[in-house]
Amino acid sequence: MSSYRRPQTTLLRIAFMATVCCFAGSFGQANDKVDFATQIAPLLEQNCLVCHSAGIDKGDLSLATAQSILDQGLIIPGDSDSSQLVDMITSIDGEPAQMPKEKPSLTADEVKLIRRWIDEGATWPTETILREPSKSDASWWSFQPLASAPALRSIDDFIDQSLAEKQLHRSPPADRRTLIRRLTFDLHGLPPSPEAVAKFENDERPDAYARLVDQLLASPRYGERYARHWLDLAHYADTHGFERDRRRDNAWRYRDYVIDAFNNDKPFPRFLQEQIAGDVLWPEEPEAIVATGFLAAGPWDYVGHVETKSPILRRAARTLDLDDMATQVMTATMAMTVNCARCHDHKLDPILQEEYYRLQAVFAGVQRKERLISQASADEHQTQRDLLLSQINKLDFEIGLLEDQGIDLADIVGGGNGFGAGTKRAGLDPRNANATSKDAGGLSEITPNQFAKSSLPFVDGLFIPDGNDGATPIPITSTGLTISGLPGTSGQAWDAVRNGPVASQHSTVLSDTDFAVSPHTLLGLHANAGITFDLQAIRHATKRVQQSEQESLRLTAKVGYFGAQGDYRADAYLYVDGKQVAHFSQLRREDGLQAIDLILPASAGFLTLISTDGQNGYSHDQIGFGDARLRSTVSVERSEQEQQKLSNLKTERQELASELKNLGSPPKFYGVESAAQVPAVHLLQRGDPETPVGEPLAPGGFAALAMLSPELGTAESTADERRVALADWITDPTNPLPPRVIVNRLWHWHFGQGIVNTPSDFGFGGGSPSHPELLDWLAVQLQRENGSLKAIHRLILNSDTYKQQSRFTSDDPAIAVDADNRFLWRQNAKRMEAEVIRDSILTITGKLNTERGGPGFEDFQYQDAYAPIYTYVTADTSPLWKRSIYRFVVRTTPNPFLSTLDCPDPANLTPTRLTTTTPLQSLSLYNNDFVLRQATYLAKRIQHQSADSRSQQITTAFQITLQRNPTADELATATEFLETKSLFAFCRVLLNSNEFLYVD
Repeated sequence: MSSYRRPQTTLLRIAFMATVCCFAGSFGQANDKVDFATQIAPLLEQNCLVCHSAGIDKGDLSLATAQSILDQGLIIPGDSDSSQLVDMITSIDGEPAQMPKEKPSLTADEVKLIRRWIDEGATWPTETILREPSKSDASWWSFQPLASAPALRSIDDFIDQSLAEKQLHRSPPADRRTLIRRLTFDLHGLPPSPEAVAKFENDERPDAYARLVDQLLASPRYGERYARHWLDLAHYADTHGFERDRRRDNAWRYRDYVIDAFNNDKPFPRFLQEQIAGDVLWPEEPEAIVATGFLAAGPWDYVGHVETKSPILRRAARTLDLDDMATQVMTATMAMTVNCARCHDHKLDPILQEEYYRLQAVFAGVQRKERLISQASADEHQTQRDLLLSQINKLDFEIGLLEDQGIDLADIVGGGNGFGAGTKRAGLDPRNANATSKDAGGLSEITPNQFAKSSLPFVDGLFIPDGNDGATPIPITSTGLTISGLPGTSGQAWDAVRNGPVASQHSTVLSDTDFAVSPHTLLGLHANAGITFDLQAIRHATKRVQQSEQESLRLTAKVGYFGAQGDYRADAYLYVDGKQVAHFSQLRREDGLQAIDLILPASAGFLTLISTDGQNGYSHDQIGFGDARLRSTVSVERSEQEQQKLSNLKTERQELASELKNLGSPPKFYGVESAAQVPAVHLLQRGDPETPVGEPLAPGGFAALAMLSPELGTAESTADERRVALADWITDPTNPLPPRVIVNRLWHWHFGQGIVNTPSDFGFGGGSPSHPELLDWLAVQLQRENGSLKAIHRLILNSDTYKQQSRFTSDDPAIAVDADNRFLWRQNAKRMEAEVIRDSILTITGKLNTERGGPGFEDFQYQDAYAPIYTYVTADTSPLWKRSIYRFVVRTTPNPFLSTLDCPDPANLTPTRLTTTTPLQSLSLYNNDFVLRQATYLAKRIQHQSADSRSQQITTAFQITLQRNPTADELATATEFLETKSLFAFCRVLLNSNEFLYVD
């Protein structure tokens, strides 16, 4: 097999544009004497444009266009002696010319040619723009179609042929214990159990290994492992990043989508299409909609997009946002570093600056936001939630009756049953008794002393009182009862009667009691307002078997003025069947809480609560009835049957509450949404949002892929049409890059380095493929398997190349030939990633919580602030022992333990994990509080599973931690260690061993 070489770039690249400023006057028309395109343009491109072209105009000097040269007075057509350009490129007395600075001076013949061109009129075709040639062009290897299948038919054929050319050979196969560890860590990111290792070692079937591969691929742990790899590419996190770093509480749905996609072996082209335009292509499929969370997974500047008032900062933030989307999509799917063309044409790859901004134009109509998955899913979720709440409310009602908790009047105002079913801060409008959840402020269109009947079963109605100094009767019930004797008021009213504080409430705290904190409740009654409760309806609904509906009730509450201190005051009244039973005159905040404890006779039909404004205006007149409850005055001892019923009700309620919790939040996710109008995108000079140039750009790709048209629409295309066009362009069956890139990533994740060792750069700046024919063969296999990634896993994992042992001696002759093991004469040992180390520790201690999916667990204390504060805590409870993939990931405040172990920064795209070896890592693994506690749990597990003998404990420790028995020397050394040290200390040693941290 011939060695692989980079293609040489020799062709001149000249871009022709139809709308360029024309030369005037002396530039004239082209002639036959000196040909600009073949004689002058190459000299300028090869010697000048590296420093003086669009976006890199050093010294504010550009030689890219005719107009730029004219504007800067560099040449005088027809007069080379007077042209500054000639002086700059001419050597004097053997000294180097002023220009070019970074290259040899032009030869005398080349200078003479430029002089001739100027003297002949300096003809420059008006449509011509010069560009510095990139290091590669459309002939670059990664832009070529996939090679047809060669005669070789397996991975081992390709590897063996390559090794033979280097006079190398494969290493022997690894033993079964090593293979099951390697496979399990590779596919699950977890260690195998001792039982699984023993079963595999003793499995004599010839296809035992292939069966193990299939078993591991079929496990849901596979998706959790490989989703982590993909989320690195998406730089996923659960916060925005930047200075505000606000939470994204529903971003997790995209994470779960990726896990499910890998587990279900979603065809790779479909996987990409869903993440780019799933909401457009499959709008009725929730998972396809959630998939677009990929476009929004990266950091987002909340200040720049929302809070700043500066249009300049907003444009800068939006430009960065579009850059993030375009860069993420193109690097993840096609391994192209398009962002290098943001300020100028790409120096290494054939990607023009204009093409970069045409890619930005694809996403110009897209905005990141938290959004509903679909209205249908929202309706379904609400239906399920309402049903569960209805069942829970019914149970709470029955439990409350049996426990004689009392009917909570504030809860009734909130639409509840008196036992917690009401909505906090929901209320009733005193003008019409309509339910409301919105804050209203000052009310208009008021008709004082008009009773409004309520539709709530326990509320008779509401009214706005104005007693006119006692002269006006005020109706307070639907049966026509009236009261008189109230003072005159301002005739104004504020907000609603609420289950909680009213709008703009000064405080919910009075006399050191905060009535906004459970178990307290607050019935907010801002002056001027009144509410009447139907006592007969309450008695009827809350009657127990042994009770009569004709029983007296006891009302207990604490009333107070919750407005501000100062010259503010209000009155509070209580009436029973139109008779005043309590009056709290001129209440002020400094008066504190006033106790209410009243017996309401069995004949009482209505209870009325009123607040008036104290005849000094209604400002701040926030009367509140705290913990207002009605109870029966008759104490009835619960029967044995009722005791059992109460127990059953509580059990049923607990189950329903758990079901409600699992239902989670409404079906929202953090993703993208298309705007109706797509903002124009222009090429930005030097990437500066304040210097747009040229006409609005249509969406497009790059032209280097000869098999595809770069056109992705017009400037009039909708936001949806643009994304669909890009999704189709990327996943076009003739596009060679996505299949090459993903099979290379799989190879990288299995061998520690890819066939191309720069997984997200298949351009000139990246590595060359070590086995180009194998890379294309794998890509073709992916297409033949309809995009099945699991099929490629099987090809790789079942190869003898993968099954080689990784160990070698320092004097192995292969080191001199291939020290980096690029040709795979052995397997590569790999240190576990940070999350795998954490999850493996939890696995061997028996503490791993295998619950899947849902909102990320928060191993920190959250404090809301301008810049939220995330203070990490030791993960020492079951909810915090879920797999690391389910962790709530914070961008600006990473988990210190995981960061020490090289967990990547989610602000960056991470195609390759960094692996460092530092003293701090060893210290963390030995002294971190999480590790210390887990070492304690490991010691307890070992003691539980083994006899009291030290040898048995040591053997059990080795089996659990390293999946093997100790050698005789290890057993002796460990026994000696345990004579003076604890089993806990021995577990700390094992957790710090290379054999635990590295996978052979």
